[in-house]
Amino acid sequence: MSTFKRTLHGAVMGLSGTLSKLLPDRVPVTFVGADAAAELCEAIAQSGTGKVLLVTDQVLVDLGLVGRITAALDKVGLAHSTYSGVEPDPTTDQVEAGLAQLSREGCDAVLAVGGGSPMDAAKVIAAAASNGGDVGKLEGMFKVRRPPLPIFAIPTTAGTGSEGTVAAVVSDPQSHAKKFFVDPKLLPAMAALDPTLMTGLPPHVTAATGMDALTHAVESFIARTANAQTEAWAKTAVRLIFANLPTAYANGEDLAARKAMALASFYAGLAFTRTSVGYVHAIAHTFGAFYRTPHGQANAIALPCVLEFSMESATPRLAQLADLLELDGADDVAKARAFVASVRQLKEKVGIPETLDALREDDIPRIAQQAVAEAHLNYPVPRYMSQAQCEGLLREMLA
Repeated sequence: MSTFKRTLHGAVMGLSGTLSKLLPDRVPVTFVGADAAAELCEAIAQSGTGKVLLVTDQVLVDLGLVGRITAALDKVGLAHSTYSGVEPDPTTDQVEAGLAQLSREGCDAVLAVGGGSPMDAAKVIAAAASNGGDVGKLEGMFKVRRPPLPIFAIPTTAGTGSEGTVAAVVSDPQSHAKKFFVDPKLLPAMAALDPTLMTGLPPHVTAATGMDALTHAVESFIARTANAQTEAWAKTAVRLIFANLPTAYANGEDLAARKAMALASFYAGLAFTRTSVGYVHAIAHTFGAFYRTPHGQANAIALPCVLEFSMESATPRLAQLADLLELDGADDVAKARAFVASVRQLKEKVGIPETLDALREDDIPRIAQQAVAEAHLNYPVPRYMSQAQCEGLLREMLA
């Protein structure tokens, strides 16, 4: 980077660190276990909510998972309306359709059921409903001036951690550009981590979402903005994922493993929403944009490569994670390498390849340019890379 860019970048990262300290320590009231979803529905009814808009996708409706939630709402006498128009990478028009249904049905709270996409859409719907209905004015950081309608969340995957984050991402339907919404007010008031809603996940989805949670935890732990609380959350997530992801992958009906993975995703979400992420996510975002690679799988492929690049500056931090997993190593360097090797071994156990079949040599310069730009603008990573270094790293992921 030029001197000017380094100065500008330092100022941005300093602001990022300050903002991370300003984020509230509040976490959602969280119900955990086989009856968690029903307990959350009862708590929503007791909160004084009159009618809730359930925001989800049609797949979960067809699988019968949404029916279980609406039955729980009926049991406690809480009126509800279901909006199932959310699709992967939700768009502003989907948010606006949900907002129109909320207004039409007279709902005064929002309940997200699903993965990251329904939760992102629900957050923006709730914020827009109390802030004039103009989604565009809410884009960016700290733009939610009035408190959103109460937001509740029931994740059906263990990966995004969105039930514990202050952010949402929605796409423009014409340009496909990502619109980011970041505000402490977007943190859900309550969440339910119910492993019985996750037992039907296919193994490949379990693997990808689990590695997504691991990436959140690791990138948060090595970020320059990490603090004692985020480190504790991240360590807990890492330990739970290594101990339980292979079991959840091999036996999706194992409720103990599913519960542990749901907790890991939640803790990782609490951590990274306060520290941000890094190059793994920057690269994964471009893989998604270029090839529609599932986000968790993209993170998993990039994670060990980025950690090896970061080792020059992140060795002590990675060594701590090695100690957490009781990995052998004569010194910090050996321990850090052992941790990266363990990430590769975990990937292999859950069937995620080392390389990306869709990646093309001709695309690498553009992918690197976008990833480097994203990281330099947004992420407090331990070591920054040049365009050439990023291109070299991407070539390690060529099939």
